[in-house]
Amino acid sequence: MSEDVLKSEAFQHAALTSESYRTTGLLGLLGAVAIFLILRGIATGDLPLVVLQSVFLAFVIAHEVMMLRAIRKALREGSEIAPEKWVFNVLLESQIPTVALFFLLGGPWLSPYQALVAPAVLVYFLLIILSTLRLNPALTILTGLLSALGYLFVTAYTAMRFQNTEAQSDALPLTVYFIYAGVILTGGILAAVVAGRIRIHVGAALREVEFKNKLEQVNHDLDIARSIQQDLLPAESPRLENFDIAGWNEPADQTGGDYFDWQSLPDGRLAISLGDATGHGIGPALVSALCRAYARASLVVDDEHHDVLDRLNRLLADDLSANRFVTFALIFLDPTTSEVEILSAGHGPILRYKHATHEVENLEAQGIPLGMIAGVTYEKALVRRLAPNDMIVLVTDGFYEWENANGEEFGLKRLESQILESHDCSAQELIARLRFSVEDFCGGTEQKDDLTAVVLKRKAVVTRAEESVDHPISLTAKSAVS
Repeated sequence: MSEDVLKSEAFQHAALTSESYRTTGLLGLLGAVAIFLILRGIATGDLPLVVLQSVFLAFVIAHEVMMLRAIRKALREGSEIAPEKWVFNVLLESQIPTVALFFLLGGPWLSPYQALVAPAVLVYFLLIILSTLRLNPALTILTGLLSALGYLFVTAYTAMRFQNTEAQSDALPLTVYFIYAGVILTGGILAAVVAGRIRIHVGAALREVEFKNKLEQVNHDLDIARSIQQDLLPAESPRLENFDIAGWNEPADQTGGDYFDWQSLPDGRLAISLGDATGHGIGPALVSALCRAYARASLVVDDEHHDVLDRLNRLLADDLSANRFVTFALIFLDPTTSEVEILSAGHGPILRYKHATHEVENLEAQGIPLGMIAGVTYEKALVRRLAPNDMIVLVTDGFYEWENANGEEFGLKRLESQILESHDCSAQELIARLRFSVEDFCGGTEQKDDLTAVVLKRKAVVTRAEESVDHPISLTAKSAVS
């Protein structure tokens, strides 16, 4: 078991609590013994012996009361009791049976050698058993050793004091008394083993409790992180007269590395973005939040957006480690002309559904993911004009890479087929159908990656003639198409 657990505040608290119970129980036992001795002394009329016994018991009880107060104070304040106090406590308690034997030697009830094998000897074992509640094998062994030495001291005193007297006729072979002492010491050793096992189990239980508490705290923190991350996602779709826009996100863990966003720009256009940081969990969640912050700031501070990918890549490359990067897609929508300008840093697929031909076009990225290599220059944006019922669909790889029980991925073909089948649906309904389709295909297998989708659809209602223009163009240039 880890020493950190044994030295932890929780283990010290458990050990002191156990010692508090042990001391309380011992005080109850001593109180019962004191009452018994007083009543017996009154019955026999041996008041001097009762006085001596009462003084000793009063001293022991007073010491135990002080120890109990010290233990409870340590529990309240989270402090420790000095080691020398524990040693003195063990020394005093282990000699209670020794003193009791001395009282029996001078009493009228038993002969001196009979006292050495009287039931009072069992008190040694009772105190040794109680010492296991200290959860300290060393103190338990010390209790057994001091008890055995105390018994041998009484035996030696008896042999010398009552040598050549009538009492010697009751003496057993000296080996018997050494066996008694050995049994007492063995009892201390066995009790120490038990104390060690109890200590291990208590430590394991505390470690489990601490682990559960830490796990609960981690889950609580992750719930907070998830709540914050969800709050960063748009609360509602943009309200545009001729366009239907929807987004959805479902992380694989409490937090994820995907995000989507839209932002109104000063020139009247709408910026729609989607990012996918490598991996899923709290690390990628922080990366995606960083990417979102850089993107929103970059789009606000500068009206010229043709180099936005260059700027974002430079910022993220400075911040991220070599194994971290973000695939990123950005769409600028001009509601007045229905023109979209599309940028992608390693993100795919970007799927454009063309209603006139009922086909799906897979648009290519302009460069590598953000944060991989500093100083990379990205190509110019792709420009498309959305005709009525045309759509642009952005999804992260969690959709098409999700595998069924046979290890088969959902794939881009099924994704495109679902878009074609659902071309008449609203943006929100299309996302729901994509989600249902992939979940139905995978048949309950574990979601191993984050799912994020954004759909931009031009509504069927038109107020003027439209013409499709499909060619690369600089973001600063505008197509003169009426």
